[in-house]
Amino acid sequence: MRSGRGAGVDLRARVGSVTLPNPVMTASGTSGHGAELEAYFPLASLGAVVVKSLAALPWPGNPAPRVHETAAGMLNSVGLQGPGVEAWLEEELPALVAAGARVVVSIWGRTVEEYRQAAELLASAPADVVALEVNVSCPNVEDRRRMFAHSPSATEDVLAATAACRRPRWAKLSPTVTDLVEIADAARRGGAEAVTLVNTLMAMALDPGRRTYRLGAGGGGLSGPALHPVAVRAVHDVTAALPGLPVVGVGGVASGEDAAELLVAGASAVQVGTATFADPRAPARVLHGLRAWCRRQGVGRVEEVVGAVHAAPAAPAAADREVPV
Repeated sequence: MRSGRGAGVDLRARVGSVTLPNPVMTASGTSGHGAELEAYFPLASLGAVVVKSLAALPWPGNPAPRVHETAAGMLNSVGLQGPGVEAWLEEELPALVAAGARVVVSIWGRTVEEYRQAAELLASAPADVVALEVNVSCPNVEDRRRMFAHSPSATEDVLAATAACRRPRWAKLSPTVTDLVEIADAARRGGAEAVTLVNTLMAMALDPGRRTYRLGAGGGGLSGPALHPVAVRAVHDVTAALPGLPVVGVGGVASGEDAAELLVAGASAVQVGTATFADPRAPARVLHGLRAWCRRQGVGRVEEVVGAVHAAPAAPAAADREVPV
């Protein structure tokens, strides 16, 4: 239901038990550990800052080069470099707290036990850490054929193992699966309050003249505008099949309308990632654009549009559609 165009917009968003002042966040791994962006806009103005994925122990990441621009986005192969949870709590978190940011910590591991260790180390984190994003889109050392997010049972096991963090958990999932709904449901069974959709698409770029790889590790993950329709479809399908499971949408968000599209598809909140590489003010710009979009649409509360497409009339069957001649 639309409100008057001149009314203020209530941007408050709820992701499970977490209430945010607005639905716009940074995406993990796209702005360092987060505090770097304070030089461009107030971090407290965002719904939350999602920090770079952390393991229990320091991790060196992949060899350079780590990023490569594509025609419609970016390839990255940073390799989850990080200082480890304990060092992050001591050296990086204080700047985010001082900035007034609400913090979502992303964690990863090579085994279920490593996820458990990272989660346990975060149990004593201050209340400024409002949620844990469990990045299960990582290689599984215990099953080298696949990443955790390719297996319902592995996804469920990881989420169950991270309960010791004592705060809400969101599972970040990969789009490179046959049935994303099945994986999302497994994450919910493991204790996830929400799922983040989606992580990058596995991709690769080659230098044909040199007959070699563009990235130091060979392959990488595709993000940016090319990923946006994939994210919209993932959010749409999971929220249609699992309406009680909140979703955070991420993938190619560079404008208020991009954010609105994911919200209408069913996302409760969104994350801004690759756009930040080109413009460090991108998250603030997306927030401003979303507010302006709501005003143009006469939307008084942003929650009004979450999942709105699911109430729309179904598209006609293929046989009923006009075929251009």
